[in-house]
Amino acid sequence: MVLGGKPWSNGSVLDADPVARALGVRRGMPLGSAHRLAPEATFLDAEPEADRAELEAAFERLSAFSPAVAGTSEPADVSFGLLEAQVDGLAGLWGPEPAMVDRIAAALEAPLAGVPRAGIAGTRFAATVAALAAQPGDLVSVPPGGEAEFLAPLPASLLTPDPDIRARLRRFGLRRIGQVAELAASALVARFGEEGARIGSRSRGLEIEPFRPRRAPERLVLGLPIEPAVAELEAIRFVLRRLAIALGESLAARGLAADRGRLRLDLDLAFARTGTPAELTVETRFPEPTADPAAIERLLLARLEREPPPAAVARLELELSGASAAAGQQLPLFVPQALHGARLAWQLARLALTYGDDRVRRIELLDPEAPLPERRWTWREVSTP
Repeated sequence: MVLGGKPWSNGSVLDADPVARALGVRRGMPLGSAHRLAPEATFLDAEPEADRAELEAAFERLSAFSPAVAGTSEPADVSFGLLEAQVDGLAGLWGPEPAMVDRIAAALEAPLAGVPRAGIAGTRFAATVAALAAQPGDLVSVPPGGEAEFLAPLPASLLTPDPDIRARLRRFGLRRIGQVAELAASALVARFGEEGARIGSRSRGLEIEPFRPRRAPERLVLGLPIEPAVAELEAIRFVLRRLAIALGESLAARGLAADRGRLRLDLDLAFARTGTPAELTVETRFPEPTADPAAIERLLLARLEREPPPAAVARLELELSGASAAAGQQLPLFVPQALHGARLAWQLARLALTYGDDRVRRIELLDPEAPLPERRWTWREVSTP
């Protein structure tokens, strides 16, 4: 299996199973190249929203064990799938390290659809390498102060993601981390620049990247009952407007903006057809983070117009998630069309909701100087941020 899209799409490989990797498929290579290497593979489309939601659920469960958690839930990030937590002094709460890791693994198994690999060390780099060296469900624990000894026999390519520096390390015969640790720091800086100082410190088991806990994205939720239950969209729109105004003003007062909206409708099944679900959930990602109640209302209502509720609505609940600091925009003095780009993104999103996501696309320039025309641009979904 190859994850990333269909072979004829202009995308790249996000991940591949061991069988495809044995045939030469690697992350980042064009999907067409992967198809030539593994023509019998099953090519799967990516679902970034589902991946992001599952990893956020994993972070939420991990935060129940440690107050300091770090990582990213953005699927396009190279560190996606790496969850970090400070466990200093937590043995009194959760027991010794093996017992604590077993409890964490059991809690993460459901959202991650599998058993994670765990590593514990005194530095972030050594802990990450220890997790890579562990088998699924196992723990590799580096004793305090033993980071350099643990890293010494491992490949030097682990020290840096830069492919050029990896190749130069091989040419110099530096194939093990212990060999790099024996070199003077000044020699590494002279040969590799700033990255040389980093790989030298990592090879000696020194901490160079301080731990910065992530700030979990805020979620604002507000619900209102509707008595009696109504089925007309205009009546639902009136309640939705009240919810959007209340949450939008709360965001704006704190200088925040949300990037996703989720609307849940509790249905009255008294006169509904047999088999009608008790609730309907409508979720959408905004073209850009916003706290504008009118924009939130219009986009969610467009989704409701496309998928009307199958029964009368008895309660409405609006959730705005992914709240972060709102980005300001410097307006030019003589160009009144400065905000047209943002308005166009919202109009395209509404068109996609009305006519279908597969009927509206936008062009993104990749490399205007590419020799092949198909490499100069690509199609993107309008809902993709």
